[in-house]
Formats: sequence, C-alpha cells, structure tokens
Amino acid sequence: MFYRVLLVEDEVGIRVGLEDSLRVAGYEVETADDGEEALQRASQGGFDVIVLDLILPVKDGIAVCEELRGKGIDTPILMLTAKAQLEERLRGFAVGADDYLTKPFEVLELLARIRAVLRRSLPTTGEKTSQVHVFGDVRVDTKQATVWRANERLRLSMKEYELLHYFVTHPVETLGRHRLLNEVWKYQKETPTRTVDVHVGWLRRKIEEDPANPRWIRTVYGKGYEFVPD
Repeated sequence: MFYRVLLVEDEVGIRVGLEDSLRVAGYEVETADDGEEALQRASQGGFDVIVLDLILPVKDGIAVCEELRGKGIDTPILMLTAKAQLEERLRGFAVGADDYLTKPFEVLELLARIRAVLRRSLPTTGEKTSQVHVFGDVRVDTKQATVWRANERLRLSMKEYELLHYFVTHPVETLGRHRLLNEVWKYQKETPTRTVDVHVGWLRRKIEEDPANPRWIRTVYGKGYEFVPD
C-alpha cells in the first residue's frame, strides 16, 4: 500500500532534500511552499499524512492546522519547527497536530515519525480473511485496504477508506452522522457533523459516476446516509 505525503516547507533546500528522501523511502510526495497553498491542497483530500512546517509565508502552520481541523479534515499532521519551546509544541497539539519534530533533525527520525502516525491511523478491521466487496466497477479489498475503480487503484486517505469500509460492511442501513462519528472517528461526545458530510462528499467524487446524484452512498434526509450496493 503506497502513501501520499503533502510536504509543506518554504525553504527550498530543505524542501527538495526532504522530498527526495521521502520518494526514496517509497512515498508519493506533493509539495507546497506557503500556508495558503498548503491549505488548498490539503482541503482537496487524498493525503495520508501532512508534514507541515510551523513558520510559513501567508499562513503559519498553526493557522493551517487549525483551519484543516475546523473543516473536518483529520489527515495526520506532523509539524516541523525550529522552535523547541514547550509553549510552541502545546500550541500545535492544541489545534490538532499529531506529532512534533524540532529542527535540525535526522531524516531517519522524520521517516520513523511518519511511520508512527500512519500506524496509529491505519484502519483496524479485525478481519482474518480477505473480503472483497464489489459494486458497479468499484472493488473494495478490506484485507489489503485497497479500493479499485475499473482497473485504476483509487487514492483514498485513510479516513476516506475507513468510512467506505464502514459503508460496505453495513449495507442498506440508515447510518446517522453521530453513529458514523462514533464508529469511524471514535468520537465519544457530541461533535460537529460536518466532518461526516465533507468525507462523504470526497468519497462520492471518487466512486460515483455522478456525485450530484449518487447511486451507492445515498442521503437519507434528516437521518444520515445509506449504502445501497448493486
């Protein structure tokens, strides 16, 4: 399974060096050099982890992280900073960062931190045998945690995959937003339901022929969503 990384760093030398190291390590990498570009790219979804520098032009890393979390985007975020003060680390964690790495650092440590946040975010299905769910030209392999449409492997973020997995394993059930938040996001208290709607929108754009008139992930007005396979 390959992973997509959004690397946000404004210093050209550092960005190019880290991009090369990540590619050699087997990651697919996209880059941004300011906070506004990072926010736009990350908001489109499809990344498995974001490596985000704290000090950036236009918007700093704290603002980017806070806005992404406010939009319901829960892609793991690893923050980079030259500041080692406890207050800065606490600010990052307070707005939703998953981990923190202080410059200067060794590339091997960065790779280890990325693997750690990915491991914590990987879907855990508890299945011992392969199960493949097919609807239309979409195929979901829950053992390999892969999704294919026709002969093309789809690029889903981990949370998009977890949500789709929950849909295909609970067909023809009306799934309320709070149930999905509790089961997929593991939230234990009342939280904004926009998170679910945003991720459903992303999924529809990737698996539906006509996202505006979804065939499989249908809205049950006033209640939530329903997955209706063929």
